[in-house]
Amino acid sequence: MTRTVLITGGTSGIGRAIAARFAADEAKVCITGRHTATVELAAEEMGVHGIVCDAADPGQVAALAERIGGLDVLVNAAGGLPEAPSGDPSALDGLLSQWQANLAQNLLTAVLTTAAVQDKLTSASSVISIGSIGAERRGGSYGAAKAALAAWNASLSGELAPKGVSCNVISAGYIAGTNFFRGQLSEERHRALVAETHDKRPGTVDDIAQTAHFLASPGARHVTGQTIHVNGGAFTTR
Repeated sequence: MTRTVLITGGTSGIGRAIAARFAADEAKVCITGRHTATVELAAEEMGVHGIVCDAADPGQVAALAERIGGLDVLVNAAGGLPEAPSGDPSALDGLLSQWQANLAQNLLTAVLTTAAVQDKLTSASSVISIGSIGAERRGGSYGAAKAALAAWNASLSGELAPKGVSCNVISAGYIAGTNFFRGQLSEERHRALVAETHDKRPGTVDDIAQTAHFLASPGARHVTGQTIHVNGGAFTTR
């Protein structure tokens, strides 16, 4: 049976790779993004449906939900480092803007989208949110937002898993081939991030896409409320 998959932030990077993975299964995939040009181009290139939506805007998210029918998989991939706020970042106003931007982009996008489409989820749906190794260390306001995402996911699972909906976070380590660092990643920093891993390689967007595909598969129906760390051993749990 053809599945319906909604992926926020699906025009580039991890979100786009996840969209391509589900599209390869001939799923009915819908991606969202904030900019018309990038949404239309990505949708055309992948052969999926695209909707312009800022997942941090309640009005736009509500309008998105009205266009979505039954939903088998929701992937909250919208996020990343916000643009640097205007003003003095050391002043309280600048600090507040920075934290609000990170919470909006990396936590509230998932919270709002999931709440808006919750009644579209079936008894075998999956909600997958993209977290970060930054939640565990050196993450600042970005990491704090991703840590809150994991805490929210645990609560969400408690609410939705009794209805058959699995809810998990994929905590990504350093992933090469994305625009996360906005072109500011030095070669020295790249080498340091790779050196932290056990397998001595950067992650790829396909690593995350394949994990998302598994979490939405029948073999993962008893996996819920979890944070799945995909980082090559740069951060380990036991």
